[in-house]
Amino acid sequence: MGKRGRRARQKRKRIGFHIDMTPMVDVAFLLLTFFMLTTTFSRANTMEINIPPEETEVKIAELNVMTVRIVEEGRAYWSIGDAVPQEIAMYDEAESPVLSAGLRKLLREETRKNNKLVIVVKLSGKAKYKNLIDLIDEFNLLKIDRFSLDDFTSEDEAAIVAQRKSEDESREI
Repeated sequence: MGKRGRRARQKRKRIGFHIDMTPMVDVAFLLLTFFMLTTTFSRANTMEINIPPEETEVKIAELNVMTVRIVEEGRAYWSIGDAVPQEIAMYDEAESPVLSAGLRKLLREETRKNNKLVIVVKLSGKAKYKNLIDLIDEFNLLKIDRFSLDDFTSEDEAAIVAQRKSEDESREI
């Protein structure tokens, strides 16, 4: 029995083996290189805006100018020419990424009525930059290419305050 036990132990001995990992590493690096070279990276969303030279001045009739004043989150006022600004909701819901149906309809109808219409967008300090981007995106969707950006002035603020007062007075009556 003593000899059988020794033989059993000797049979249990393993013979060492070696696996060459070089081909697997080569394939892994080839795949890594392939996927790195064929991947497309996300591109920055940019918008091309053509800016006219400062020396030129373009004269436009008042009836061909629509002014959209964005005063704060979700609120805007629009007017054509020297008319009193009228309030319009920018979004149907507070957190909606899409402009309101009323504003889209207004833009569509006014540009259809007057093909020479130029839209001037004025953004107040209380408004968010997102509102401007959403409005310009809507211009692109509606194929409106005649728009301009301008400073929100104290006259704009006064016109809005006057419109709010007249609206409040009409509600009291």
